[in-house]
Amino acid sequence: MISKRPASVLGIIAAGALALTACGSDSNTPAGGSSNTVATAPSSSAPVDCGGKKSLTAEGSSAQKGAMDAFIAAYGKACSGQQLAYTPSGSGAGVKQFNGGIVDIGGSDSALNKDKGEVDAANKRCKTNPAWDLPLVFGPVGIAYKLDGVQDLTLTGEVAAKIFSGAITKWNDAAIAKLNSGATLPDKAITVIYRGDESGTTDNFQKYLKAAGKGAWTKDAGKKFNGGVGQGAQGSAGVADALGAGDGTIGYIEWSYIQDKNLTSAKIDSGSGAVALTADSAATAIKNVKVKGEGNDLVLDLDALYASNTANAYPLVLATYEIVCSKGYDADTTKAVKAFLTVAATQAQSALPDAGYVPLPSEFQKKLLDAIQAIS
Repeated sequence: MISKRPASVLGIIAAGALALTACGSDSNTPAGGSSNTVATAPSSSAPVDCGGKKSLTAEGSSAQKGAMDAFIAAYGKACSGQQLAYTPSGSGAGVKQFNGGIVDIGGSDSALNKDKGEVDAANKRCKTNPAWDLPLVFGPVGIAYKLDGVQDLTLTGEVAAKIFSGAITKWNDAAIAKLNSGATLPDKAITVIYRGDESGTTDNFQKYLKAAGKGAWTKDAGKKFNGGVGQGAQGSAGVADALGAGDGTIGYIEWSYIQDKNLTSAKIDSGSGAVALTADSAATAIKNVKVKGEGNDLVLDLDALYASNTANAYPLVLATYEIVCSKGYDADTTKAVKAFLTVAATQAQSALPDAGYVPLPSEFQKKLLDAIQAIS
């Protein structure tokens, strides 16, 4: 379970550029789940048309587990008797289970990859209709570390790329020392911790290293870690445990797990000064993300964000996509999927700061609701 966040986090986000939706709803649907009664989202014009399939299934990204818990709770409140079961098995598994028709919704920290056949497989699953990538969860990724005596560490994309590819192996390396003047860095080996399972977090992190690394990251991106160094751990929870288990470790992990496990994360200097991972700095970055997908396939241009040097912005953020069929579900599944996604995109957003996530920017919320309503 992800721990509660300080009230100050809520205040920071409320003061930022993100428009939060209010919490609460009417619970108007009987336990049978077949009613057409509409429950209205309090701060959104989008109604929630409850009913349809009583028990939805979803699987995928462990990075969004805390957010999904909040979504499921809000869905059960808005649509009494309706449920969704989520399995946080990793983005790779989520795509495979969705494309195989095993689950109704796939969760992935990376959009479907056409070159790897994921788009074609998803469209086939959707009975020759397009599958859509809908970004529903935004979460910063921290470069977390444990190093005795060092509680304040700054890295650049280039130095991080060298660490995670094995080009830098000691904590007192000159490149790290140059960024951390005055810090006492030990002559100690760096132990890289990475996701051993296929993960969209890994994919986004490697894309960040490539975009921000100034040529230092010569490996591929993808859901499998390609750095060639370190120790693998299963899931985000496994990475968090491994990072905290020994001195000299460093790894990439979602902010929610950093908060929950009281881990320390490095500041990132993208060229405009060192920026700590906070709700405010992540929100500053997210509000500038652009959509590069076509129509209602809301794929985001995160590569441009990773390469940017916006002042006071923490650039290493990921978006978790809910992968759904635009058409091709049966009528009951279609109705339930739309109801769940509508609740998640509106009423449930105000619960996300407590779970270590950044609520949807208002512009994305509108685009999402338009796409959700277009599912048929």
